[in-house]
Amino acid sequence: MPPRLQHTAIAVALLCLPGRLTAADDSRWVAVATVNPLATDAAEQIYRDGGNAVDAAITAALTLGVVDGHNSGIGGGCLILVRSPDGEFLAIDGRETAPATATRDMYLRDGQARPDLSQTGPLASGTPGAVAAYALLSERLGALDLADLLAPGAKLAEEGFAVSPSLASALQETERTLRRFPASARELLGEDNQPATAGETVTRRDLARTYRGIASEGAAWFYEGPFAEATDKWMRENGGIMTAADLAAYRPQLRMPIHSRYRGREVVGFPPPSSGGVHVAQMLNMLEGFDLGQMFADDPALAKHLVGEVMKLAFADRAYWLGDSDFVDVPRRLASVGYAKQLAEGISLEHATDVPTHGEPPQWRQDLFGRHTTHIAAADSDGYWVAITATVNTTFGSKVVIPGTGVVMNNEMDDFAIHPGTPNAFGLIGAENNSVFAGKRPLSSMSPTIVLDENGEPLLTVGAAGGPKIITQVLWAIINTIDRGMTPQQAIAAPRVHHQWRPNTLSYEDTTPAAEVDRFRKLGHDVAELPSAGRAQMIARDPEHGFTAVFDPRIQGKATVERLAPSRVPALSSQP
Repeated sequence: MPPRLQHTAIAVALLCLPGRLTAADDSRWVAVATVNPLATDAAEQIYRDGGNAVDAAITAALTLGVVDGHNSGIGGGCLILVRSPDGEFLAIDGRETAPATATRDMYLRDGQARPDLSQTGPLASGTPGAVAAYALLSERLGALDLADLLAPGAKLAEEGFAVSPSLASALQETERTLRRFPASARELLGEDNQPATAGETVTRRDLARTYRGIASEGAAWFYEGPFAEATDKWMRENGGIMTAADLAAYRPQLRMPIHSRYRGREVVGFPPPSSGGVHVAQMLNMLEGFDLGQMFADDPALAKHLVGEVMKLAFADRAYWLGDSDFVDVPRRLASVGYAKQLAEGISLEHATDVPTHGEPPQWRQDLFGRHTTHIAAADSDGYWVAITATVNTTFGSKVVIPGTGVVMNNEMDDFAIHPGTPNAFGLIGAENNSVFAGKRPLSSMSPTIVLDENGEPLLTVGAAGGPKIITQVLWAIINTIDRGMTPQQAIAAPRVHHQWRPNTLSYEDTTPAAEVDRFRKLGHDVAELPSAGRAQMIARDPEHGFTAVFDPRIQGKATVERLAPSRVPALSSQP
């Protein structure tokens, strides 16, 4: 029986703000929320050592790559969204890219799609982008050296850490596949070739050496040095196509964030190759015409039906239109108010509506997402809001560990449409816009998001893990906060429904009231129960205590808020 799929994107939300907003002195409030207490603790210590929120975010992400490596790591990619103290935004695309010899039909055998090839083994990995993205972010906006941010993760990998229940479960579910690759079994299953149990102490000494190498020589150690050489050698010996030249050629991209409005607030999201920013904006635009808060008060099941219908329409568009805007035409008008109103007119509050295919924004060719867009942000004091979402895709990615490095390689090639109509590991269907092409970035659901209040001041930052459920979790966090007036804790904990068009099923969490589920059926939905609809983290502004930081109660994460003594942060350059 194949292992159960894990939805494994990891959201890290961190920020710090001048104390003048919450106190008369110049102390500062800092906050962090992650899926693992060890990562949160590492970020907290970086704050105390004089780092800013950018430093803390990178530290948390790199530490997660050690203690939560089944979900994310330096063998994968990330999307980063930052608001600096002067109100500028920086969006860094550290998504993986298809190797130079990748082709549209590389996963076809005798005319049939082979998802096993795009999900496991040497052909499953895109060129990793996380290290380059973190290095770029650190250089532009960090207060500490990248080596300082690698140190906590390296120390844990070297000296050992307690296995979390999540990691223990992942090892148990994937042990058979991991044993197919000797280096993977040696690094992840240990000397006895058995999965560690929760609470057991394990080390990742090869990964520690990799972290030390990057700390000593910078990202070049990874992209042009020992890691690139080891990867090239393993791929050549095992039928892969990634080469040292692919790694040397990798560059993170700077993108222009998507800005939309919802009930007077500004919602800032990530553009393609993320589908999250586009479709969160699109769904909120559709909901703008409904009094959603009153609907939830009067008839929660009907309100959730409406939200599910909005999701269905957005995911139908995602399947057809979305892809890497450096390679294909992606209409900006997918996120326009006018197009959203057009789609919303087809929604019925009486029954579930069949959505046979995608919509088409009017005159869509006239306004497309740009190619290789550049946007530079600068900061010279505390006041950052940072959202990072990182992933290796499914549990332990491709299941490949490059020998001698400890690096788990992603299986993000499965996020391409390996053949039109063939679903990926998350059941998502893609079209030609998301087909495989050399150098192209696969479509992502990662959705780092920042919301500003009516005065343009940061209100909250939110991100999530869970494949396509990332998008709908971010939507729920915004709806629950703005429309339903929930506290951050309530907004993240509330039961969610999810619809992604195909399969045509309204999924609901097992905490959903039975009466609501019955109502969904009466409205014509095919329904399916989920034990969990993802994992989200949120940090929100709190006028009394600086911040409220929340981790999803569906996991054993950690969120903290702390008031620190003043620290001097050097002025930062905005030059490339």
